[in-house]
Amino acid sequence: MSLKKEAVKQVSLFADLLEFTGANRFKVNAFRGAANKLRRIEGDLEAMLQDGSITEINGIGKGIQAFLYELSDNGAVKELETLKGSIPEGIIDILQIRGLGVKKVKQIYEELGVTSLNELAEVCLTNQLSELKGFTVKSEYAILEEIEKQRKNRKFMLFNQAEHLGARVLERIKDFNSSIKCEFSGQLRRKTEVVSKIEIICQINSIDNFRSELDKIYKNNTLSQDSSCKIIDINLGANIPLRIILSDEDNYIYNLVKFTGSGEFLRNFKIKKEIYYRNEEHLFEENNIPYFIPEMRENYTLDAPEILRTDSNLKREHFNGLLHFHTTQSDGANTLFEMAKGALEFGYKFLAVCDHSKSAFYANGLSEERVLEQKKEIKFVSDELGIKIFHGIESDILRDGSLDYSEGFMKNFDFVVASVHSLFGLSENEMTTRIIKAVENPNTNVLGHPTGRLLLARDSYKLNIKKVIEACAKNDVAIEINASPYRLDLDWRNIWYAREVGCKFAVNPDAHSVEGIWDTEYGINIARKAGVQKEEVINCCTLEEFERFKK
Repeated sequence: MSLKKEAVKQVSLFADLLEFTGANRFKVNAFRGAANKLRRIEGDLEAMLQDGSITEINGIGKGIQAFLYELSDNGAVKELETLKGSIPEGIIDILQIRGLGVKKVKQIYEELGVTSLNELAEVCLTNQLSELKGFTVKSEYAILEEIEKQRKNRKFMLFNQAEHLGARVLERIKDFNSSIKCEFSGQLRRKTEVVSKIEIICQINSIDNFRSELDKIYKNNTLSQDSSCKIIDINLGANIPLRIILSDEDNYIYNLVKFTGSGEFLRNFKIKKEIYYRNEEHLFEENNIPYFIPEMRENYTLDAPEILRTDSNLKREHFNGLLHFHTTQSDGANTLFEMAKGALEFGYKFLAVCDHSKSAFYANGLSEERVLEQKKEIKFVSDELGIKIFHGIESDILRDGSLDYSEGFMKNFDFVVASVHSLFGLSENEMTTRIIKAVENPNTNVLGHPTGRLLLARDSYKLNIKKVIEACAKNDVAIEINASPYRLDLDWRNIWYAREVGCKFAVNPDAHSVEGIWDTEYGINIARKAGVQKEEVINCCTLEEFERFKK
């Protein structure tokens, strides 16, 4: 996890614990406000601490700066650790339950003596919670669902977080004298959206030397023997385990394929172990198996129509258009000029800025007057940087399926991403009808984050995704593969069906900062898992092709 994300997490927790323990409300509000500021800052927080520029950020006072310096230097903050020690350990888990704010957690603690998730589940199951003011039987069911989700999610980590953690380990062991080559295997190599285990395969010249070097860094490790390799399991203190597979040269490719998996995929084939394989292509060829890139080695690949199983050819260098990003006009951290400049560095050739529409009051959505003002900014930045910028909008899909501005005013936009941002609790039929109506709107170009999920945090809303996909294909509306590592929506399992019915896709970072543009990589990973070809992605169009798509 980056220092910025860790800082947001720890500052937010500190604010919650201050409130829970009855600390001065001004201090509580200062830390809560600082967490929000930290979420929005652009750039490397560690560098800002080193050069002192952190002092220039409004809302990050001396006390909060001291907190950040201590966290950066020591990995922990003494005052926070002391505060944690003053309350029952399980309270922190309860504070993570969606729908329970600090006040309610404190009420449950003081009136029912609940100090852990198990105790909270028990008072829900025995209907004690619904007897408290402000709670109902419906609340109890919702909390029980959240408890179960939290228990399940503890076994997983978002891909970007696991990749970051794994990369630090990989860089260290690559430098060992006993290491010849090392790379990711398992879920990180297959680019799954969430990860339950970090796996690294390493070709070594001496097991004893490797273990000796490893012990200097990771003392908490155990060695076991597999049929073709040795395995070291390491406890990093994270919520998912780390495994290092140690192989000699003769078995390296066999072990790479075996531990890349997936197990379900490989169970469909019989691989000969006793052969020396030059590379993965050689292994697949020798065993009469069609070659699949690592991302596509899932059972869903084999379930898909054979015509769609060709390896994805999609790569970052194919991307010409950045088609969904936000600026300081709504809830972004950077100006249009800064975002456009960052897009140029990424290699984009044209852009569509899509700030939030007027119903998104929570995200400083644009009124009609501000939309017209933004036109002037777009022309200025486009002329200044010499890049084509389309005036887009991320329009809220309202309850009845209409978009956020009048039909006449929608003509002001060159490009429209239609998204659901509210009323997630509608029935499946209501939500499906709502979204299909928005897709059928002639102004809609892209359906944004189609299922509304937040990985490990919020399930998708109820909808008939096949009917929505079919509506997109029928109305020439591209489906977004939202590249934010917190979303990765549309799920790659549903992309297979979308490809089957002839949908186009937009792989968009939904970037709220310059740094967020680079999230595009995660969307590419997911598209590749479902075999998506560059010809199916509107971001890969030339400017002329994109103009034709819009029309």
